[in-house]
Amino acid sequence: MELDFERCYRAVDSRDQRFDGCFYTAVRTTGIYCRPSCPAVTPKRQNVTFYPSAAASQRAGYRACRRCRPDAAPGSPEWDMRADTIGRAMRLIGDGVVDREGVAGLASRLGYTERHLNRMLTAELGAGPLALARAQRAQTARILVETTDLGLADIAFAAGFGSVRQFNDTMLEVYAVSPSQLRNQRPAAARGEAGVINLRLAYRPPLHAGSLLEFLGARTLPGVDELCGDTYRRGMVLPHGSATVALKPAERWVFATLRLSDVRDLAPAVARCRRLFDLDADPVAVDGMLGAEGALREVVRGEPGVRVPRAVDGFEMAVRAVVGQQVSVAGARTTLGRILRAAAIVDSPVALEEGPSPASRPTALPTPTDTTAATTALTGFPPASAIAALPDSAFGMPATRRTTIRALATAVADGKLDLEPGADRTETTARLMELPGIGPWTAGYVAMRAVGDPDVFLETDLAARRGAAALGLPDTPRELAEHAERWRPWRSYALIRLWRAA
Repeated sequence: MELDFERCYRAVDSRDQRFDGCFYTAVRTTGIYCRPSCPAVTPKRQNVTFYPSAAASQRAGYRACRRCRPDAAPGSPEWDMRADTIGRAMRLIGDGVVDREGVAGLASRLGYTERHLNRMLTAELGAGPLALARAQRAQTARILVETTDLGLADIAFAAGFGSVRQFNDTMLEVYAVSPSQLRNQRPAAARGEAGVINLRLAYRPPLHAGSLLEFLGARTLPGVDELCGDTYRRGMVLPHGSATVALKPAERWVFATLRLSDVRDLAPAVARCRRLFDLDADPVAVDGMLGAEGALREVVRGEPGVRVPRAVDGFEMAVRAVVGQQVSVAGARTTLGRILRAAAIVDSPVALEEGPSPASRPTALPTPTDTTAATTALTGFPPASAIAALPDSAFGMPATRRTTIRALATAVADGKLDLEPGADRTETTARLMELPGIGPWTAGYVAMRAVGDPDVFLETDLAARRGAAALGLPDTPRELAEHAERWRPWRSYALIRLWRAA
């Protein structure tokens, strides 16, 4: 990936937060790499090299700056926007696929050989999949060292390292301190209550938190998620176990409180929380394009930083989309609540709550002793197999809609339909459209919120047409779709604006 030196240096000199995660600044005289907004003195031009990823900086022999924590920067908005192999690979690596399935599993999901995938990622990012996953493991390990009292050996295996020696060597290389030194240096305030991991999730400002909380709060489901004031809580089913998370937006950060049944799920939990709140977006670029439109100028100016609320579970989002066809939000919630009760969500099998294999290290966090912060017990959405097995009486909807949900659940359970962000967007949309009862609106809604496509527009949506009329835009589907072409590649964000205007 070619980086324009002058543009990058100007961003560093002005400490522009918009470029955090887009590239990294390595300083030869100090041997460290930083995020562009690092508050340290701007290095001289002749001492600077720019890298497209933290892994590339580490591969070149630089260690992470302890002041600006470049490994905790927001991810590049490219990985959310791009639908090509590199974008898909980065989303899958962020979700921990390399740690769980190895490079072979990643390559298989993408349909390439390991050698060719390594060549593509190295050419684009300066590091292959193993190096990129290693950089993520180091960050996960640092979080666990600083925020939990787990033994260092347990942390090594929980973060995805193959051995304690590999863990120690990587931490020394990346942070220039051993894990034990890192733990001794942590401030007392960094420690949370037993069984809880507290994090700050960075984002590129501005963030219109009210629109996110309003959208998600109107669609909460008993036992799955809830809105408590300015904090959104939900349950998640992760690769190794269950979890609950509380997300509270604030200036510069979203505060996240995680309770994990297995700490090996920390990296995918963080990735899914970031995805849910669309924290890796570039709101300045989005608002700059949409704000150039006369009809949207005032709403963009009045509410900067509106994001697309996404999903932590692609199947859950697809079921919500099918149930929500041609009914109100309140009606969809009622129907979904009936389905959840029938699936006995509280007692649903979290296959994933199996204990670790004998060969692995114990990775469970201690049970929290302080329950004052807890409210409703939350779990994740039932698995596709459980929904597919429900009797007709559980749905309370027309037979055609039941058939659609069963076909959807069966396709996901059988592995024929991938609804996660690493999926091929075009293929996923095509396969959704092959299912009975799923048309362009439903497929587009799922592509926008579950698969993360930033350029979806639902011109037949009634609320979108009402919003368009309120803003003085064409409100017939054909004319609105033609008008929306000027909003590419951010039509999903324009759609959210129209919904808010409605």
